[in-house]
Amino acid sequence: MSQTRGKYDFCIGLVLAMSSSIFIGGSFILKKKGLLRLARKGSMRAGQGGHAYLKEWLWWAGLLSMGAGEVANFAAYAFAPATLVTPLGALSVLVSAILSSFFLNEKLNLHGKIGCLLSILGSTVMVIHAPQEEEVETLNEMSHKLGDPGFVVFATLVVIVSLILIFVVGPRHGQTNILVYITICSVIGALSVSCVKGLGIAIKELFAGKPVLKHPLSWILLLSLIVCVSTQINYLNRALDIFNTSIVTPIYYVIFTTSVLTCSAILFKEWQHMAADDIIGTFSGFLTIIVGIFLLHAFKDVNFTLANLPVSLRKDDRVANGTLLSTYDCFNHDEESSPCLGEIQSTETLSARRNGSLSAF
Repeated sequence: MSQTRGKYDFCIGLVLAMSSSIFIGGSFILKKKGLLRLARKGSMRAGQGGHAYLKEWLWWAGLLSMGAGEVANFAAYAFAPATLVTPLGALSVLVSAILSSFFLNEKLNLHGKIGCLLSILGSTVMVIHAPQEEEVETLNEMSHKLGDPGFVVFATLVVIVSLILIFVVGPRHGQTNILVYITICSVIGALSVSCVKGLGIAIKELFAGKPVLKHPLSWILLLSLIVCVSTQINYLNRALDIFNTSIVTPIYYVIFTTSVLTCSAILFKEWQHMAADDIIGTFSGFLTIIVGIFLLHAFKDVNFTLANLPVSLRKDDRVANGTLLSTYDCFNHDEESSPCLGEIQSTETLSARRNGSLSAF
């Protein structure tokens, strides 16, 4: 009976986690649409410190969508282990990338599609090999965990780094470096997840009839969560307003997941009882995600599709030209080899005409 109940809870947690990714992925699109509409109206942009987006209904729709996703994500933690819920956030990368190509005209090239696929595969590997967190069932236990010296040092470093990025690095490089605002959102997100876990425990105790509201930790966690989430919303809006959505989303996922896994490992001592193959699998899955993110980011401005893949010339064309040279063979010749250059130009002209491009004429 317990095994059946466990499978039932697992399925519920899985569905909630996937629903959360869909809502959150869609929220990026709605927010971006709202910010673009404000930019066309001439309002001060969020990237410049403006807050006109608070009057835009599309932005609020995105916020509500993200709120629904976070609620589903919060509920998923009650049914499934965090090591399943957190990596599944990569699905929001895929959702956001696909919706961006339809509604924002942000083209996703072949590298980006492969990057999304690698992110999903890496998340799957992480789900299989992820560590199990140490059980914490009461606020007193959570309070003891939060008071651990290791977590205190980690939280202090997060706050210091965030303040430096907000007040020193952000004003200078926030408009040009995509990592500044995203890093602020991500590292603070590690603390917000810890607050969510603590509040989840508090809600369970509240339903059990315990005097949770009299426990000071409940109010500390609630206040900390409000501050963290408000900061995340502010700087995530700035990143979305300045940079491409299909790039912001995956990079945010990688840094956020790294921060959360690090925080959970320190707070719940997850890695102490892991087997060697699970450790290797977890790191391999995460490195796979990073490779996918690199493909998305490094080649985002390259117009590359399956049609651009190097292929041999058609047999009849090669016979007509009296040559068996491929496109790559031509590049291996000296610049003075005019037949090769003419052949390449002719091939490019034919390709352009097939695609209906007027530039070929």
